[in-house]
Amino acid sequence: MLKIILPTIMLIPTTLLSPKKFLWTNTTTYSLLIATLSLQWLLPSHYPHKNTTPWTGIDQISSPLLVLSCWLLPLMIMASQNHLQHEPSTRKRIFITALITIQPFILLAFSSTELMLFYISFEATLIPTLILITRWGNQPERLSAGIYLLFYTLISSLPLLVVMLYLHMKIGTLHLTMLKLTHPTLNSSWTDLLSSLALLLAFMVKAPLYGLHLWLPKAHVEAPIAGSMLLAALLLKLGGYGIMRVTLLMGPVSNYLHYPFITLALWGALMTSSICLRQTDLKSLIAYSSVSHMGLVIAASMIQTHWAFSGAMILMISHGLTSSMLFCLANTNYERTHSRILVLTRGLQPLLPLMATWWLLANLTNMALPPTTNLMAELTIMVALFNWSAPTILLTGVATLLTASYTLFMLLMTQRGTLPTHITSVQNSTTREHLLMSLHILPMLLLILKPNLISGVLS
Repeated sequence: MLKIILPTIMLIPTTLLSPKKFLWTNTTTYSLLIATLSLQWLLPSHYPHKNTTPWTGIDQISSPLLVLSCWLLPLMIMASQNHLQHEPSTRKRIFITALITIQPFILLAFSSTELMLFYISFEATLIPTLILITRWGNQPERLSAGIYLLFYTLISSLPLLVVMLYLHMKIGTLHLTMLKLTHPTLNSSWTDLLSSLALLLAFMVKAPLYGLHLWLPKAHVEAPIAGSMLLAALLLKLGGYGIMRVTLLMGPVSNYLHYPFITLALWGALMTSSICLRQTDLKSLIAYSSVSHMGLVIAASMIQTHWAFSGAMILMISHGLTSSMLFCLANTNYERTHSRILVLTRGLQPLLPLMATWWLLANLTNMALPPTTNLMAELTIMVALFNWSAPTILLTGVATLLTASYTLFMLLMTQRGTLPTHITSVQNSTTREHLLMSLHILPMLLLILKPNLISGVLS
């Protein structure tokens, strides 16, 4: 664990001390090296936790998410290059430092075996994200978006802290490996129900569950490109990961809690997909599509079967890569047309034909077409849901249909149609952007060859 966390922390002095000319080159290359090094975590092991230290350990659920977080850091740095072009070098350094600061916290959150350490790192990711949104967001609404993010996350995670302290008082330890051995000691059904609800609430807001999702589109629309990638690909996954970890600790009494959450998650997947159909703002559309995909993850991880867990795992990884790629594409459009309104940025295919290819690929993976891991994930989750309760097939079926509709709508609106008259010249697409897209799409296409690396089950 340390051989990844320490180099990540050492990226901060690298950023601050690099000569101005080599700033981007150094940080990107260094973080790509760390990302390559982290691929060793994907090797299957037959122990429940590998690389275990007293506080951190890596198991089948956390290793894919850890590799994803390492993989996305160089991509975020690459994506922000153009956006920060005209900023003074001090601000560039502060921006990259903020991105790098989040990384150790995310790694700790995904690998900690102790609940209190998990809680601290879960909360600590909030501060650098807030700085990114409020300082580098490009719209006047960014302050209110930051406040939404802060209050939603803080208010929902306070009950989590209280229940953790209560559990510590009851059991005497918050170590996950120990908690699995001790049976839940919550006695009366009301305490059990309320504490399970409090344990889940923080993660439901982070994931986000439909109804608790209002902070997400706001934060996405206001955030700079790196902030959007970070939110969509990593911070939402903290919610899904937390639900998976915490549901294993709950007593059997809290089984009644499944129904409202699964209903809300599936209904939310349906509702947000239909909201996507009438969005005018490109970034907002991609943000709402994240809510609908994470709805499936929440529904699956509440069922708690192996099959559902593995579907949720694969969907989290593939959604992380897909939505991050879509945000990068939306950003390349925004940098050229300076508008995110769909009507004003249509018909770009004849001008940027190679970008149109990336758009097509990204939209096909978002629609879960074969041979992508998204398809495998959605099928696994649907089978698990259908086995649990037959009527869910209606909700998931309609949600899938709507997903295909809004994805095609997004593709047609951005690429086809007549070019608006105000677009006279467009800057060509650069090698950096093509490299960025290929580093998103390649893992998705390669993972289908060996999906058990990310499915959360032992090979």
